[in-house]
Amino acid sequence: MNSIPVIVLAGFLGSGKTTVLNHLLGNRGGTRIGVVVNDFGSIEVDAMSVAGQVGDSMVSLGGGCLCCAVDGSELDAYLEKLADPVHRIDVIVIEASGLAEPEEMVRMLVANENPAVRYGGMVQIVDAAEFDATRAKHPETDRHLAVADLVVLNKTDRIDAAERTRIEGALAALCAPGIPVVGADHGRIDPELLFDRRPWTETRGQLSFEDLLAHAHDHADGHDGDGDDHSGHVHAAYASTEFVSEQALGPRRFIEFLDRRPAGLYRIKGSVHFGVPGHEERYEVQAVGRFLRFAPHPWGRGEPRLTQLVLIGSGTDGPALLRELESCREPEPWRAGPESMWGVLRYVDRPAAQEPEPGPEPEPDADPEDF
Repeated sequence: MNSIPVIVLAGFLGSGKTTVLNHLLGNRGGTRIGVVVNDFGSIEVDAMSVAGQVGDSMVSLGGGCLCCAVDGSELDAYLEKLADPVHRIDVIVIEASGLAEPEEMVRMLVANENPAVRYGGMVQIVDAAEFDATRAKHPETDRHLAVADLVVLNKTDRIDAAERTRIEGALAALCAPGIPVVGADHGRIDPELLFDRRPWTETRGQLSFEDLLAHAHDHADGHDGDGDDHSGHVHAAYASTEFVSEQALGPRRFIEFLDRRPAGLYRIKGSVHFGVPGHEERYEVQAVGRFLRFAPHPWGRGEPRLTQLVLIGSGTDGPALLRELESCREPEPWRAGPESMWGVLRYVDRPAAQEPEPGPEPEPDADPEDF
């Protein structure tokens, strides 16, 4: 069973965390989301009430989504509840306000020993219109930004281009090198930047959270004042680049590519075939901003040994990314020594579920290539 990614949404009061959260819930497709909040007030109560209570401090959002109201001491217990296979949850999103300091929450998640869940990255929401005031009132803002994997600069519709450029420059200095900054208004970001959005596979008989939000958008003026619902067009701001290779990738060269990936590259997902002796399994890769994780899995019976990647970003040069990935190809992976995988293994949380099958041995007179 694959572990469930747990994504932390952080940001100070008024930054738009709950707006982002509700947008993710309203545009999730068939993805089943588990939500952890301080209280149910941050979720659309009217939509939430369609399915009623399912247990103490847990509410069904419809369509398979569940919401927990917890305090910090209860977090592990509710993660365990949400990860119960009976719920078939695909991703868990924690709204960090009031629960704990984002840094402490990240430590808790990284240290969590429940194999059913894994840390999936921390997203910091920033109010563009109140950026300076927030930093003055909350000096810890800088510390939070320093540990973020992805920054959402929200309410960009309330500032001009020059101010946005100034704030983005300040964020670049406050965040770790290469942290992506995604612009948004009214919390509208593409859910695909954070998790895989599944297609609908169930008949929508009973109204779900997403049904109700879609219905509301069709019959309301909306927040923009023009009556248009732009939520379905968020993806237009991003570009997707796909890479497939039948040839193995050199692990060192691939890690170098990831280390120098541009800040506009918000997400990478897929699987990589390295083919290094002792590491012939399929390595699932997930990157949200600068957060990076590899997870080794055995190949399925008859499954072709391929690298298949999807790269999502804004302002990125797709052909240039493909050229860089092409340069990562390795025609003779069996010549590589196990040390070539050290960079990849740094980002593996747990060992593979089973031992890989042995690969072909190098020729006796061949030295392992150090690449």
